[in-house]
Amino acid sequence: MKELLQLQHICVEIKDQTIFRNVNENVQQRDIIGIIGKNGAGKSTLLRLLNDDFLPTEGQIKYIQNDLKTIMVEQETESHSFEEISPKEVTLLETWHVPTHDFSKLSGGEKLKARLAKGLAQDTDILLLDEPTNHLDEQSLEFLTNQIKNHKGTVILVSHDRYFLDAVVTKIWSIENKTLISHKGNYSSYLKFREQKRLTQQREYEKQQKMVERIEGQMNELTSWSKKAHAQSTKKEFPKEYYRVKAKRMDAQVKSKQKRLEKELEKIKVEPLDSEYKVTFSMKTNNRVGKRFLEVQNLTKSFDGRTLFKDANFTIQHGDKISISGPNGSGKTTLLKVILGQETAKGHVWLSPSAKIGYLTQEVFDLPLEQTPEQLFYQETFEARGKVQNLMKHLGFMASQWSEPIMNMSMGERVKCKLMKYILEDKDVLILDEPTNHLDLASREQLEDTLAQYNGTLLVVSHDRYFLEKTTTTKLVISNSRIHKQLYEVAPKKDNKEERRLQLETERQEVLGKLSFMTPNNKEYAELDLRFNELTKQIKELY
Repeated sequence: MKELLQLQHICVEIKDQTIFRNVNENVQQRDIIGIIGKNGAGKSTLLRLLNDDFLPTEGQIKYIQNDLKTIMVEQETESHSFEEISPKEVTLLETWHVPTHDFSKLSGGEKLKARLAKGLAQDTDILLLDEPTNHLDEQSLEFLTNQIKNHKGTVILVSHDRYFLDAVVTKIWSIENKTLISHKGNYSSYLKFREQKRLTQQREYEKQQKMVERIEGQMNELTSWSKKAHAQSTKKEFPKEYYRVKAKRMDAQVKSKQKRLEKELEKIKVEPLDSEYKVTFSMKTNNRVGKRFLEVQNLTKSFDGRTLFKDANFTIQHGDKISISGPNGSGKTTLLKVILGQETAKGHVWLSPSAKIGYLTQEVFDLPLEQTPEQLFYQETFEARGKVQNLMKHLGFMASQWSEPIMNMSMGERVKCKLMKYILEDKDVLILDEPTNHLDLASREQLEDTLAQYNGTLLVVSHDRYFLEKTTTTKLVISNSRIHKQLYEVAPKKDNKEERRLQLETERQEVLGKLSFMTPNNKEYAELDLRFNELTKQIKELY
C-alpha cells in the first residue's frame, strides 16, 4: 500500500487546553481508519486537522503523495444545497430515497444521507466521515457499509457504533488521555489488544512497586542504623570516632540505595493504570399521575402529498415504555411533534394535562450556543450550583467547561447538556428522539441503565435495536403508512436460529466490551468471563 501522509509530532491546543499531543501516525492508500474516544476527546478536531481546516500547535502533516484531494462530511449541518448534483450523487440519493426538496424539511436520516451521497459521489483520495451512522435505519446502514468497503480511496471516520466499526474498519485510532493509540484491526480486535496491554501494564507496575517497597525497606533499615550510630557517637561512654565512621558508612549506603532505586525506576518507568472513563447519572419521578397518558384516534398525517400514516389508533398508559421505529423518512419525529401539538394532523390526540414532559429533540443546534453551562443552568445558591457542577463532572465534562460557551463543545457534549435538563428536573414523561446519537459508549451504556430503571413514561425514537430492547417493552412500528403497536417477544422463536444467534452475539459483544475495561482483580470479572464463555458455547451450538 502507498503511504499518503504522515502525522509528525502533532500537538493541538485550543485556548490553553491540550487536546492531544505527540501524535505520530501514517495514512496509507485504501486504509479504513476508525477514530474512537470519549465525547470531547478530540475526534472531530483530528478530522478537521486532516481536512486542513487549521494548523497544529506543534508538529506537521507531511504529504508523501502530492495534490491529495480530501472531502469531509460533517456530523451535523444546518444547511445543504441540492444544486449541481452529479449523476453518481443522483443515483445514491435515489437508492436512499432522499427527496431533493427543502433540506430543512427532511428527516434526520434523510439529511445525513443527502450529505453522505455528496461525499461518496466524489472522486477523492481521502474521505473523512464524522459520525456517519447517526440517524440511519438498518437498511441504509447496510448500504453505507458496502459503499465504504468498495470506496476506491482512503476513508477515515469517527463512530461510536461498535458493530459498524467491526464491519468496515481496518485500523483503529483511539484517543485516550490526550494521546493517540493505533491498532491494526477492527474494534473488537482493538478491545482485546487494549485489555492485554492494560493487564501487562498492571503486572509490570505491581512488579515495580514490589521492587520499590523492597529497596525502600532496606533504605529505612539503614537509615535507622545510621541515626542510631549518629546518636551513639555523641555519648561519652562510647568511642565517638568509631560510631562517627560507622554513621557515615551507613549514610553512604543509604545514598547508594537511593541512586540504585532511581536507576531501576528510570529503566522500568511503568506508570499506574489510568482509571477507566465512567459516566454516572440517574433520572427519577415522584409525580403521581392518572392511568392514561396518551390516546390517539384516527390520526392521519400527510406531507408534500405523501401520506406518512393514516387512521392510527393507540393508547399509552402512564409507566409504559414505548419505542417508535420505522425507516428513515417514515414520520417518526413528525409523530412526536403531532403528539406534543407542535404539528397539526387529522384525527384526535388526547394528552394528559397533568404530565410533566421532557422532550429531547435530535437537533444539536437548538441550544443557546453562545451561553455557558453556568448561564444555562443558572442557580442562585452555592449548594445548587455545586449539584449541577457535580453532575457535569459525572457526565465527563472538565471543570473549565462550566464557564465556556456551548458552541465550543463537541456534539456529544451538547447532547449531554440537553440530557442534564431532564436529570435536574424530575419529569414523569420522557420523549427522546435519537438520544444515543453522538454519545460515547460509556454514556450510551449509562443511559441504557438509567432508562431501564426509570419509573416514568418513556417514548423513544432510535435505530439502535439493542438500546431499545433494553429500555422499552412495547413498540409502535410505522410501516406502509400504518402504525402498529406490538409487544417485544419475551423469548426468541425456536425456529428462528438466525435471530437467536444475532441476539447472543450482540450480548457477547456487550460482555466483551465490559471485560476489556477490567482486570481479573475486579469483582465482576469472573462472572462476566463465565457469561462470555457460556454465550460462545451457545453460539457454536446454533451453527
